[in-house]
This record gives sequence, structure tokens and C-alpha cells, in this order.
Amino acid sequence: MSWNKSGRDGPGREGARGYHHGNLKEALVRAALELIAQKGPAGFTFAEAARVAGVSPAAPYRHFRDRDELMADVARRGFSVLEEALAQAFDQGRPDPVTALDRIGKAYLAFARTEPAYYSAMFEAGVRPDASPELRAASDDAFAVLRAAAEAIAVAQPAATRPPALMVALHVWSLAHGIAALFGRADATRRPLPMSPEELLEAGVLVYLQGLGVSRNGA
Repeated sequence: MSWNKSGRDGPGREGARGYHHGNLKEALVRAALELIAQKGPAGFTFAEAARVAGVSPAAPYRHFRDRDELMADVARRGFSVLEEALAQAFDQGRPDPVTALDRIGKAYLAFARTEPAYYSAMFEAGVRPDASPELRAASDDAFAVLRAAAEAIAVAQPAATRPPALMVALHVWSLAHGIAALFGRADATRRPLPMSPEELLEAGVLVYLQGLGVSRNGA
């Protein structure tokens, strides 16, 4: 599900986002995603999220202590969506770990492009990674897929030259995140690039792995 700038309904269609009795929490999350897409992660208030969801300003407090807690829940959901996409791309490391890592990086770029509201809530809203145990767990689960790919690459290398898997995971994540932030966005902040972001990432990861002495067959 993508919540992009266009949204499903215009900003004036209050109450038209599927709120029904017993589904207030979901309606508030959807409202927050629409507002993030329209105004950025810092561009709306808790009361405005309630208005877009079609409920009273007091209603959100049934589920969220404040706006920060709502944003933390949106970020948690975003990490869960990202984890699912990365796990599918990893495909248990088939047919080889380097190919699987390449797919993971491209899945990360695709997430940043197709889920900009989630991406903003996760990385641009100032939400602390430990804002809730659930958010921390979801974030760790997403990173665990990348670390599993890095571990599969490391274990295939000779013991004497085997790179630390955590270091590899953090470096590749940094590279993918930087390319997503600079060149992979779906909005006006995207910078021009003489190649696709996916091609840039693939080349960058290849050069990085070659620098570590990593080969596909571990020889």
C-alpha cells in the first residue's frame, strides 16, 4: 500500500478514509500518512490528524498519548513493511549471497521511492529508535535481513580475510540509504543522476566488496 502525495482522497474529504467504530487507530495512521505525504513529517498537528480521520480532537487519545506516539507507530509499521520487502528480496540468499545482497539494496531503494510517507516517518520525523519497544523490534528485524545477507557473504570467504559481517551490513546500509536520500526519492528533492539509482548502488556495492576481497564463490 502506497501513501504518496496524491493520496486516495482530497484533503477536504474529512471522514472519507474508512473510519468505522472500532477502527479508529487504523484511521489515524492512514490520516498521518496522508498528512506526511502532503506536508512532511513535521507539518501537521495531532488535532489535524484527528480532523483528517474524521473524529474529534479528543478521540486520538484513546489510542495514542500524543503526536509523537502516533508517529512512532507509523514508523514501526514502516519498518515492518520494509522488513517484508527485504526478506522477500533476500530469498534465503539464493542463488548466491552477493546476488541476494544486490536485490536487498534495490528493494531498499524501491521502498524509499514507493513508500515516501513511511520513509519520512522512519528516518526524517525525529522519532527516536527506542521510542517504543515495538518500534525498536521492528527496526531491528528489518536490519537483521541485511545482516543475514552480510553474514552469508562473510562466511563464504576464507577465514584469514573474512570481513566482519556487522561492518559490511552497516556500510551497505549507509550506501543504500545515502543513494535513496539523494537520488531515489519520488518527490522534487530528488537530484539528477546520469544513471539509475539502482545502477549506482550496484556499482558501489561491487566496488566495496571487491575492496574487501569478496568474491561470489569465496575463492
